[in-house]
Amino acid sequence: MEFGVAADAYRSDPSRKATRNGAVMVSVVLALAAFLAVLALWYAVSGGFSLVGIAVAVIVGLAVLSSVHVCLEWERAVIMRLGRFNRLAGPGIFFSIPLIEFSTLRVDQRTTATPFGAEEALTSDLVPLDVDAVLFWMIWDPEKACMEVEDCRFAVALTAQTALRDAIGRASVSNVVMRRHQLDQELQEAVEAKVTDWGITVLSVEIRDIIIPKELQGVMSLEAQAECRKNARITLMEAERDVSAILQEVAETYTHDEIALSLRKIHLVYEGMQDNEGTVVVPSAYSEGFTMDPNKDAPKK
Repeated sequence: MEFGVAADAYRSDPSRKATRNGAVMVSVVLALAAFLAVLALWYAVSGGFSLVGIAVAVIVGLAVLSSVHVCLEWERAVIMRLGRFNRLAGPGIFFSIPLIEFSTLRVDQRTTATPFGAEEALTSDLVPLDVDAVLFWMIWDPEKACMEVEDCRFAVALTAQTALRDAIGRASVSNVVMRRHQLDQELQEAVEAKVTDWGITVLSVEIRDIIIPKELQGVMSLEAQAECRKNARITLMEAERDVSAILQEVAETYTHDEIALSLRKIHLVYEGMQDNEGTVVVPSAYSEGFTMDPNKDAPKK
């Protein structure tokens, strides 16, 4: 079975899955024991074997085989009586009435991983994308999973694929690529809304891969580079604006405070002496900071 993107590559190894061989063997052994017990009882009563005795033993063995069942820890069996739902059975051993009751479905309540995807799904800007995802879900109500939907696994996979195509069709290619986490959440909510009535809950949806057509990858790369250059220029201009504002404030300070200007001149000379060990030529304008009369602007008493 394929859903857009081939799911064969994600199928688990069957040899690593739990088997029901032990549960089946319990029913077979009990049926064989019943067959031998009836046969031995017939022999003890009639003193020999006959076709009638063997037939009775076979019928009893088949009755036991059809009435004794075993569910594994993670399984639940849906029991129907005369075509109507009767009860849920399991885990462990349980019994049913031969010819009247029968087990319609054994539901696995463990977490199930279902791979799905969409090939060449069109975005809102008409760009075809190949998207690969996986859905984690579980059955919380075996009765609804049996009574409300024919094949819950197939229905869940189709629902997830439909929701994925719908979500891609409502977003641009850039939004699909950059908002992967939001897309996961949107898909989970969309699938959950449809499968809840089937007794199924969605644990999570994860986007595994998004494949963009090769002819568009170069265009998107150039667009990203242009966006980076734009942001860099904006940052540079903002920095220049801030520097200009600071310089304007400093200039106003030096204009109204000669002492601050003189200290700045001295600091510049000091920086020059730090860089060059030797004679420092000081312009005449700078020398005023060294020859200023400290009592020039002092208040008169």
